[in-house]
Amino acid sequence: MKIRDILQVLDELAPSSYQESYDNAGLITGDSTHECRGIICTLDATEEVLLEAKEKGCNLVVAHHPIIFSGLKKITGKNYVERAVITAIKNDIAIYAIHTNLDNLLTGVNGKMADKLNLQNRKVLLHKQNNLMKLVVFVPVSEAEQVREAIFNAGGGMIGKYSECSFNIRGKSTFTPGEGTNPHTGEVGKREENDEEKIEIIFPAHLKEKLITAMSEAHPYEEVAYDIIALNNYFQEVGSGLIGELTEPMEINHFLKLIKQQFGLHVIRHTPLVKKVVKKVALCGGAGSFLIKNALSAGADAYITGDIKYHEFFDAESRMVLADIGHWESEQFTVDLLHDVLRSKFTTFAVLKSEVKTNPVNYFTD
Repeated sequence: MKIRDILQVLDELAPSSYQESYDNAGLITGDSTHECRGIICTLDATEEVLLEAKEKGCNLVVAHHPIIFSGLKKITGKNYVERAVITAIKNDIAIYAIHTNLDNLLTGVNGKMADKLNLQNRKVLLHKQNNLMKLVVFVPVSEAEQVREAIFNAGGGMIGKYSECSFNIRGKSTFTPGEGTNPHTGEVGKREENDEEKIEIIFPAHLKEKLITAMSEAHPYEEVAYDIIALNNYFQEVGSGLIGELTEPMEINHFLKLIKQQFGLHVIRHTPLVKKVVKKVALCGGAGSFLIKNALSAGADAYITGDIKYHEFFDAESRMVLADIGHWESEQFTVDLLHDVLRSKFTTFAVLKSEVKTNPVNYFTD
């Protein structure tokens, strides 16, 4: 099994096009054509994690956070980033980061957080734009079903929890085959009139080339007439944060105790408990202060995230409970997500969870 085969599965899970502009997800070090001897899943690809991978015979580290966010002008080992890169290169270990592209997936980082609280009716808090397109293609009626099926099989036609969605109109087409053509119907130099179907299908933008290829291969015409249209519609399962509902309303103190228990916390930083009962819960793994206003607008009783600054606590406007549980603490179960996905796909070599706790923040509780 090549490293690139593992990376393909990860890119299908969370396409790189879903990442934010500031991010650096993807293959950071290593050669994807090398054989994979084992995988370590972690939040952070630190030097200690890379040495763990070496010790356990793994040559691929799949991390949530990219070890490199911006360019390195020198690699001398003077800081933890450079030391990690040197260790990876010396030991021929590939590092792959799956960061905001996994954050922006409803079933990704935030989905694992929601699982811990058993949230129902989950929705994206802030949808990511420019991720949907529409394919419009004109096909002879007799071959319309085979073309439609090819597009569906390539990933087209998904709208929320509905699959194989399309809109179809029948009409007449005309064309005149020119010299050197090999028309499916008609004769060179003579105008042809055909019964055709116009098929319209929505698809995720990252599947554009795959869909065009599948459609073209299934289409009987030598020259296929089609349109690709960029849409402003939201992709319902792609975007930042998540909002859902508890199975039953919960008294606020019991809710905070539930968070503390489920996330293994020493402490929760929170705003005044202006809500006595919690039902609607918003959350965002990592640093989620940018979504406070979105959580308010969505009517959340509580918003759980990490890395809240002092003045940002005021943004709750005494209308919801804002709970900061810590960056690492909110994302810790991402390792389980990555491990489970890869373990289900690859059974011929080790897929391990790192035993290194990379959280740089500690709490003095004595």
